[in-house]
Amino acid sequence: MKPAIITQLQRLGGTTDGVTGASLQADLAAIVFKNPLYPASYLNELTGVTGFWEQHQPLYHADRSAFCQLLLEHFFADHEVPYGQAFFRNFLFTPFKAGSPDEGELDGLVTPDEIREVVAAADLDFMCICYSYGFPDHYFVCLTDTDQENPAVYGTDHEVFFSEITKEGTLEAFFNDFITPAEFLAAATKHLENREAA
Repeated sequence: MKPAIITQLQRLGGTTDGVTGASLQADLAAIVFKNPLYPASYLNELTGVTGFWEQHQPLYHADRSAFCQLLLEHFFADHEVPYGQAFFRNFLFTPFKAGSPDEGELDGLVTPDEIREVVAAADLDFMCICYSYGFPDHYFVCLTDTDQENPAVYGTDHEVFFSEITKEGTLEAFFNDFITPAEFLAAATKHLENREAA
């Protein structure tokens, strides 16, 4: 995995201590996130921030630093309150591997040849890496991608699981589209200051 990807994962709050470069599968399996991920587009809406501020106005006026800490703890907790965030979840999905727990899961929905129209790989072994509230809502990489340092990310949705697949770009570009907690806090505090000044 490219060093730039590992650096970005750390900036986003991920733990990468177990990433050794042994294999793409092992590296993806070793990444741990205890917080959700917010796409850059979230900064346009800041869903939930005003509501949180309304509930905690006394703290906001009495101790801005404590308010900001509470704001971060709330929005970067691993809850599933729908603010438009994504969740890093790394699990194997091997529907065409004989004897795997997923074998046959896509039977009657899509064939390997249909998937290969989008995913250029011999073995269709996948690691799902993220899900979100948007469309598509599941993202994955093919573990036999020819670029093991920076594989392609593909998207699919639970309603058309793997029967419709979109190429989303590289793994590096995918993670670069999320904001860091510091970027979130800067945007949220500016938003609230503007609201106060209005």
